[in-house]
Amino acid sequence: MNDPAPIKIWNEYDRPHRDLREFLSRIERAGELLRVPGAHWNLEMGTLAESVNERPDAPAVLFEDVPEYPRGFRVLSGSTNSMRRLAITLGFPVPGHPLDVVRAYRDRMKTHRPISPRVVGDGPVRENIVRDGEVDVLKFPVPFLHELDGGRYIGTDDLVIMRDPEEDWINCGTYRVMVHDAKRLGVWMSPGKHGRQIREKYFKQGKTCPVLVSCGHDPLLFLAGGNELRFGLSEYDYAGGHRGEPFEVIESELHGLPLPAQAEIVLEGEMVPGDVAPEGPFGEFTGYYAGGRSEQPVIRVQRIYHRNDPILTMATPMRPPSDFSYSKCVMKAGMIWDEVERAGVGGVKGVWCHEAGGARMFNVIAIKQAYAGHAKQAALAAASCQSGSYLGRFIVVVDDDIDPTNLFEVLWAMCTRCDPAEDIDIIRKMWSGPLDPRIPRGVTWNSRAVIDACRPFEMLADFPPVARASPELRAKVEAKFRDILSKL
Repeated sequence: MNDPAPIKIWNEYDRPHRDLREFLSRIERAGELLRVPGAHWNLEMGTLAESVNERPDAPAVLFEDVPEYPRGFRVLSGSTNSMRRLAITLGFPVPGHPLDVVRAYRDRMKTHRPISPRVVGDGPVRENIVRDGEVDVLKFPVPFLHELDGGRYIGTDDLVIMRDPEEDWINCGTYRVMVHDAKRLGVWMSPGKHGRQIREKYFKQGKTCPVLVSCGHDPLLFLAGGNELRFGLSEYDYAGGHRGEPFEVIESELHGLPLPAQAEIVLEGEMVPGDVAPEGPFGEFTGYYAGGRSEQPVIRVQRIYHRNDPILTMATPMRPPSDFSYSKCVMKAGMIWDEVERAGVGGVKGVWCHEAGGARMFNVIAIKQAYAGHAKQAALAAASCQSGSYLGRFIVVVDDDIDPTNLFEVLWAMCTRCDPAEDIDIIRKMWSGPLDPRIPRGVTWNSRAVIDACRPFEMLADFPPVARASPELRAKVEAKFRDILSKL
């Protein structure tokens, strides 16, 4: 099937940003960028990311003038971690509510078609190429993020790019990558993830696994790489469909893998069967060091491609909120909504994945009930779809008068419309992984609580009415006393 012709989807601008640098200029004009000079790579960047993102409306942070490194080398945190930055990344209208972005995503997916990347001969990422014996990944200001981490992590807001040796498709997943030394990296991939499946195919054939690690790129690629797409769909193609035009890629020197032509930093190397080293621990998005320290495959770096004055992109997993947890909530919610509707479940009015659950462990779906069993059907679909399955814990379904983003409203619905004995079900042996702090080591599954916090369908006609002013009355009275209320 041929790729569709590019379509104009950008709203605030007449075209998508060309690269990370143009994106930064756009968010800075929008008042969404904070420049921080002088932060050290050792704990200061990670701690500042934590401090900034605990504040409402936190900006992206560009760390400049990093001690011990050339003046032009920079590190970026939180590129997509607000409603407005997400809208700029995806080309959506300026949002007024978190669900505006989720709805825009869901509407986009009704006509979204993947667009494959276009191979070009050259690009800014090839401004500097470091080969073989000259390789040193610590030429970049790689952060040491948390006090109990096992090392410095160059791969957090990254893309680990591999080609499936059997089905010949490109996977670009976001997996954590630790620096062992100047030429060796450790990469950790959770069981079941596409990158891990691809790597094991090479190893079972007794072959080395070629790999690229992009460590600075268009934030749209990070949004794609950090979410569960269907097996066989390249993140390049998925992100290209959102962009409305193909990404440009260059074939790497050694293995012919596609590296983003506009990327800031890309490392090329290979993983060899049996070549392992201790990786971790690392503070993760669940808020714990649950993954521990374990022997993991080593990437032997053979090439470094980078732009002049490169920008290293950084994500800081930690106890929520973090510098990427909000954007993960929006993307996860939109993807779950899209999958539930594609499964044939109608009446969905909103989906939200809460930051307190790391955008995975406490998900809420709001519906307008149409028939008996509708609420349970929607909840089960949301709990088991590809986007909502990994590392889940609680799925709550509420009526459409409840804002799924408002945790107070959700808890009120649970307390007043849910009978624990009748309305809570447990699903066992669902997809989890070592980052789940609650399950024993070596176990990769957990259980899910499916909570029906809707009014019982058989009681809709006579369920007690909510005690609050009607929207019409409230609007009328607030308009009359607008001057007084404006002083509050």
